[in-house]
Amino acid sequence: MKSLIVLFLVIWPFLVNANAQTIEFPDVNNNVAYASVASLGFTPADEKIAYGDNESQFALLWRAKQIQPQNPLVILLHGGCWLSAYDIKHTYALSTGLAQAGFNVWSLEYRRSGASGGGWPTTFNDVKAGILAVSKYNNGEFKLADSVVVGHSAGGHLALLAGGEIDQLKGVIGLAPITDIKAYARGNNSCQKVTKDFMQGMPTDKPKAYTQANPSEQSLHPQSIILQGDQDTIVPAFNLEQLKRPVVMLDGVGHFDWTHPGSAAFKTLIQNLNEK
Repeated sequence: MKSLIVLFLVIWPFLVNANAQTIEFPDVNNNVAYASVASLGFTPADEKIAYGDNESQFALLWRAKQIQPQNPLVILLHGGCWLSAYDIKHTYALSTGLAQAGFNVWSLEYRRSGASGGGWPTTFNDVKAGILAVSKYNNGEFKLADSVVVGHSAGGHLALLAGGEIDQLKGVIGLAPITDIKAYARGNNSCQKVTKDFMQGMPTDKPKAYTQANPSEQSLHPQSIILQGDQDTIVPAFNLEQLKRPVVMLDGVGHFDWTHPGSAAFKTLIQNLNEK
């Protein structure tokens, strides 16, 4: 009897996941508003895994609704101008959509500018630690060689940099990523203006740090790709040819389309993941 109880406790989380409600994400037109993403339903993560001692150093694991053995693990890095004010929660729907599409999702939280104690290079070090923790989870269930880092916006910036240092990864997908942080810091929109907070100064104040934090001046993972919308005003496409990596530019797509599972941009993301 005791062994049956133990077995039940082991398989219970998987039974819960198998019976979890499927979210029906509405189809949306291009150039999705942030409010539309923030209001979406989602399924809770199956597990929370700490990769450090700080309260912001954790991963949330969504297990695929229907396992597709050929699908890579998605290591997801959320965006939000590197600010503590924008946390992992706004990508819960994206993680849910990816899991419903057949991908296990390892979504990372990390310290960011402000109250959570991040900034350069602390934030980047957290991201690298969270990625490397994949291979230590559950007796090696997941392999870096079968994992693709997907980062949106500021998370895309971190994903491109991390892929350049962790070459064991299968690939990297930047969703509207910040690819030239020096140029971005000189911009005038609300996200551009807080780049100096993340970097603790402007490019003229911290030239070495900005070069180290600049995907356009660092080696990237050979299997990196950029997915971008031509209506993105938060992270406009800027000299993407400098990266010497494939770029998919979608007409009419804005910044938050990539995080809405009912968008055409999300379908493009799934297509590119299936090709990895």
